[in-house]
Amino acid sequence: MDLSLIIVSYNTAALTCDCLHSVMAATGQKREVFVVDNASTDSSAGIIQARFPSIRLIANPKNRGFSAANNQALPLCRGRYLFFLNPDTQVRPDTFDRAVSFMDAHPRIGLAGARIVNPDGTHEESVNYCYPGQKQSRGELGGLPGGIAWVLGAAMITPTELIMKLQGFDETFFLYGEEQDLCLRIRKAGREIGFIEGAIVVHHGGQSEASNGAVGMWERKVRAENLFCRKHYRPETIHRILRSERIRTAYHLATLRLALPFSSDKERIRAKLARYETILAITRAMACQDKNDLRHTGRRKGEGPPARPDGSPTGGSGNQRR
Repeated sequence: MDLSLIIVSYNTAALTCDCLHSVMAATGQKREVFVVDNASTDSSAGIIQARFPSIRLIANPKNRGFSAANNQALPLCRGRYLFFLNPDTQVRPDTFDRAVSFMDAHPRIGLAGARIVNPDGTHEESVNYCYPGQKQSRGELGGLPGGIAWVLGAAMITPTELIMKLQGFDETFFLYGEEQDLCLRIRKAGREIGFIEGAIVVHHGGQSEASNGAVGMWERKVRAENLFCRKHYRPETIHRILRSERIRTAYHLATLRLALPFSSDKERIRAKLARYETILAITRAMACQDKNDLRHTGRRKGEGPPARPDGSPTGGSGNQRR
């Protein structure tokens, strides 16, 4: 078996079916397909099972989050490579061929992202060269192999053996931030992150989060970045990151408020204001909580056990923990 595909779905029945149609039509590699449905309320599990009886469906009774759902399928995978694929994507016929060929030719690569395009064919930014908060870290993440920090989690390929060794995704990340954490752990283990220009994936973007609204989405993203920073940086670095974020956000709020009366697109400005107001409120609350925790206990609330040398968390939570 060359490839094991894992797709996590949540209230995206139509998009997931479109994704699976493209997967089934793809050429080349011998592969198996797993869909983990996170307690969708749109009958996703039944629809997928009826239309695609050959796939392996795992139907969760509750939403376990993106990381935990992917990890559920890992023990069942037989492919040399794992391909993590969002349900709101469609692959080109040669995407898997190109991805596997790239990984076979580059053994130093521990994980690689596909080239993500929007439905209109425009390029979606999917390669990043810096981690959240890294500019304030003063070299804490120096000396890592390769130049790419992380790639967008919508379409990623990685050797199965490596992910098993790293015990999969960190399930502390419910949604957002999990690919940043995994990519950093892979680099800490001595492998590089790659990008496959010729493996093209069309991404419809954020459909499973549509019902949560823009403010809810940004709140999740900010909390995920904070979790990433608390896992990988020293306390003094986290303090600098929060302070820098508050200053940057306050500046954006001030300029947007000044621009609002003169803007011809007030709805767009108001949406940005809501975004930055959410970020500022969360970062202020986190900073206040840190001060209280340090004053009373000498440590931050929620700080877990130390990470292993590869960056994976210690401890566990039963059989579902990687």
